[in-house]
Amino acid sequence: MALVGLDRPFFDDKNRAFWVLQSIGWSGYFMLRSLSGLANSMGAMFVVHSLLLTATGYSLTLLMASLYRRLITMRAMWTVIISLGTVILASAAFSFIETWSYATFLRPDAKPVGVEYLGAIILDFSLLAAWSALYYGINYYLLLEEEIDQRARLESQASTAQLAMLRYQLNPHFLFNTLNSISTLVLLKQTERANAMLSRLSSFLRYTLVNEPTAKVTLVQEVETLKLYLEIEKMRFEDRLRPHFKIDGDTIGARLPSLLLQPLIENAIKYAVTPAEHGADIWITAQREGQAVRIEVADSGPGPGGTPIDAQSTGVGLANIQDRLAQAYGPAHGFSTRTNEHGGFSVIVELPLETDQRDHS
Repeated sequence: MALVGLDRPFFDDKNRAFWVLQSIGWSGYFMLRSLSGLANSMGAMFVVHSLLLTATGYSLTLLMASLYRRLITMRAMWTVIISLGTVILASAAFSFIETWSYATFLRPDAKPVGVEYLGAIILDFSLLAAWSALYYGINYYLLLEEEIDQRARLESQASTAQLAMLRYQLNPHFLFNTLNSISTLVLLKQTERANAMLSRLSSFLRYTLVNEPTAKVTLVQEVETLKLYLEIEKMRFEDRLRPHFKIDGDTIGARLPSLLLQPLIENAIKYAVTPAEHGADIWITAQREGQAVRIEVADSGPGPGGTPIDAQSTGVGLANIQDRLAQAYGPAHGFSTRTNEHGGFSVIVELPLETDQRDHS
């Protein structure tokens, strides 16, 4: 396959593709023209006549192709007008040579004069017009493919950049809260707790730096990251923060955007744990539903009847999650909120089930 060039797309090398098609096309013309003449008892000289016409057509179309390569980038009106004029002139030249060859090799007694040399112009015009249409058709198709590929690359780059921007919106917000807590511990001269919090923060940031902002991780990796984050927050809230995990075994390999759930935990801490004297419970559950994974982050806070907890009031939190889900999955995801059975607030995310077998090897 590699020896005959079939190991890659045919039009991957446009120059090679042109010469292959040009040679095949005019070889076919020569064969059909010769066989037609021989079948009509035109004699062996008709092969010579056909060979001369093939060489003429081959040469004329090479000159036309050289001109068309420049015309194809011009305005459509000028491309059509100049191409039409080129085909007419080339057809006249083709007809002149064809008539001269016919009179020289097949009918030596014929003496064409004047406009008689244009006797074959209609047939030759049709032939060269069809060649021109095929040339422009193939090249416009290739240009369109290039534009589609370029647009797809640009859209992919824009989507990746937007996902990265949305991911990076989260880290400064979390860092501000954590560093503020560390600063408070230092002011209170609780250096051991401040050092422990810095150590946990270092582990958490190391994870976030290792993973690309647009990467997807397994649910088990995301849960481990959440535990790192919760260890930091428990340094602030101690027994007031009570997290609970319930992750079904058949969901641990499911893939989701990195640090997707951390803002939901942060939101629950802000609106359920912080304002309550005795704190609150936070439940993180994940279960499989057909070809989807349902993840719920619930708290035992005041719920919709207490502190406002809609997407508008949570800064970049819920709005950010919805934007990241839209970028990553389009319409193939679910996002909803509700009052849960504990009277608190729940956020439910439904994702298509995506797994990577390498994660279980």
